[in-house]
This record gives sequence, C-alpha cells and structure tokens, in this order.
Amino acid sequence: MPQVVLTIGGSDSGGGAGIQADLKTFSVLGLHGTCAVTAITAQNTLGVQRVYGLEPEIVVEQLKSITDDFSISFAKTGMLHSAEIVTAVAHHLRMTEIPFVLDPVIEAEAGGRLLRPEALEALKAYLIPLARVVTPNIFEAQALTGIEVRDRDSAQLAAQKILQLGPKAVIVKGGHLDCTDLLAEGEEIILLPGERVAGGNHGVGCTYSAALTTFLALGSPLKDAARQAKKFAERALLGSMRVGKGVGPVSQAAAGGKPLPGFVRKI
Repeated sequence: MPQVVLTIGGSDSGGGAGIQADLKTFSVLGLHGTCAVTAITAQNTLGVQRVYGLEPEIVVEQLKSITDDFSISFAKTGMLHSAEIVTAVAHHLRMTEIPFVLDPVIEAEAGGRLLRPEALEALKAYLIPLARVVTPNIFEAQALTGIEVRDRDSAQLAAQKILQLGPKAVIVKGGHLDCTDLLAEGEEIILLPGERVAGGNHGVGCTYSAALTTFLALGSPLKDAARQAKKFAERALLGSMRVGKGVGPVSQAAAGGKPLPGFVRKI
C-alpha cells in the first residue's frame, strides 16, 4: 500500500500553488495525498485577488474525516489564514501526534497576503512548537523573528531564534539569496547549496515543502530529505509552464520524470 500524507492549506484557483501543488507533488512521488482546505483563494499567475477563509469547524471536520479513515505517515501545513484555524489545526495535530512540516506561508509569491497578522502570533505560540521542521524563506524568517536575513550569519541567527520556539529543526530557504539553504537541528548547522535556475517560480515553495514531507514520510533522514526536496524543486522550476499572463507555475511532472512536450520552459 502507498504511504498516505496530508496537506493542510489553501486552494489556489490558478492551480499553481497551495494544496494543488502539494497534491501534484505527492502523486508524482508515488504517495497518496489527502487534504484539508483552510481557505479558498481567487488567484492566478498575476496574484491573489481575494481570500475566503473557512470556518475552523469546517477545517476540523475535514481533519477528523481524514484521520478517522487513513493512517497518515506525515503532514504539512501551508496557508492557515486565521488565528482560529491555526489553533484548531494545532489541537488536532497534537491529539493525533502526526509529524509534520510547517511551511509558514504569509504572502503569495505572485503577491497577496495569505496569513492574517494576528495569526502569526498563534503560529508561533501553538503550531511551531509541535513541528518536525519549519521551512521559512528569508522574508518569513524575518516575520517570525524580527531578524533581517541578508546572509548566512543572519540566517543562522534567525534559525536559532525559531528553534527556541520549540520545533525540532528549521530550514531557512536561500532562494532569495545565493540559493543555499541553512538547516539547523539542535546544535548542528548544515548548509545545503543549490543552483539558480531559470523559470517561473509560482508554487515552488509549496512544492519544496510537499517534497520534503514526502521524503520524510518515506523514511529519509532530514538532511537527506532536504537535499532531495531541493533538487526536486529545482527540476520543477526548470520545467515551469508557459501559462497565464504572470509568473508561470512550476511543473511537478517535469521534476518527477520526463518533461511534458510543449510545456517545458527552455533555458
């Protein structure tokens, strides 16, 4: 039987990010993906036009339905939208003891606020302490810590400050710097270099965290899972699709195998 994983996040009507990117990633990598939707966005490659958060009770009912039936190997959280949803999700994950990756989605890559300001404090107080690993980009790391991440030293300071909140590990993604990720786990600091590749990057953060979730579910140690997820995200970005008028979405199909003819961005 395939492993079953869970994504908890928002729906991207443009199909490039959010739970759509997560489920495509899970499928390409051979796992069965389940989902609990936290919000519905009116969104495309140009940005996020509207966000409609669901009631926390609806999110909880989805989670109960999933965990009553499936044995979840690993989960990930993405866009959680409100403080009430954050606390509800934290309660369910604490009760079920499902290990999870926390992707602290605050704003869409193409533009648009996805997490209410008051929800950031709830994230720090209730959900981050439960996480197996937190995966902020440099802007999310600054929002969580107040530290402006400009280089590896400041990335390390931010990671250590996030670790003080209680998660087992932090990966500060370096895509907006030199493409070197910084993994902090306990006293250990590991640098994970990458290469800058051309392509539309809509959904790359979701794809990375979903791939990380997948490799952890399959039993890879964190540092190996992080390297595998980084390579997967790079290949997805290389295969980004020429669709829409704005930032093109990455292609999980291109990352997982032979690129689809006609959809791959040539570089």
